[in-house]
Amino acid sequence: MSGLTSMKNIGKELERKLTAVGVDSPEALTELGAKHAFFKLKEVFPQVCLVHLYALEGAIQDLEFNSLPEDTKQDLKEFSDFLKR
Repeated sequence: MSGLTSMKNIGKELERKLTAVGVDSPEALTELGAKHAFFKLKEVFPQVCLVHLYALEGAIQDLEFNSLPEDTKQDLKEFSDFLKR
């Protein structure tokens, strides 16, 4: 298995945080999905923000986070906003 840093948008710090919440491989992240992984991160690391969610989705789709389609970004923003309530 390759490490999470082999995925786009995932650096050492995000890999450390993901591992801390039980997401320890690209396969685990892909299976869990960006929203669920972000939710788990938010529980332990409340400072994670929308950019982290974009990074996770981009990693799963093998895209730079700023290249995500606008409708995907809007959906992720709505999810992030929902969690703030």
